[in-house]
Amino acid sequence: MIENLTPHQSWALMQANPDAVLIDVRTKVEHDFVGHPLNAVHIPWKEAPDWQLNPEFIAQVKRAVKDSSVPVLLLCRSGARSLAAAEALQQAGFKHLVNILDGFEGDVDKHKHRGNLGGWRFSQLPWEQS
Repeated sequence: MIENLTPHQSWALMQANPDAVLIDVRTKVEHDFVGHPLNAVHIPWKEAPDWQLNPEFIAQVKRAVKDSSVPVLLLCRSGARSLAAAEALQQAGFKHLVNILDGFEGDVDKHKHRGNLGGWRFSQLPWEQS
């Protein structure tokens, strides 16, 4: 099952389920320079510059998440890559998957800037930059 939850709903789920795992599926550049949620496991779904799928994604998640029944929350920039990653994990047998709506940066505002309309960072949830 894949749930679509807001950043605040996702945070509440993680607080209620200490075994839950948050996976940041963005690229290394996004993760390091834009910022990332505290304690998130970084496993890119695709990587720049050619945006090829990470052929080791499922195997890397299985190494990070030993129990496929615990909640696995997925986050990207805005919620699209994380949904694709969740669908792949569902096919691989993971049971409780969460796509975090609006991702880390949220949608583009009227000035074409991210970070002002939704997302993990905008919601003032714990995050850091490398």
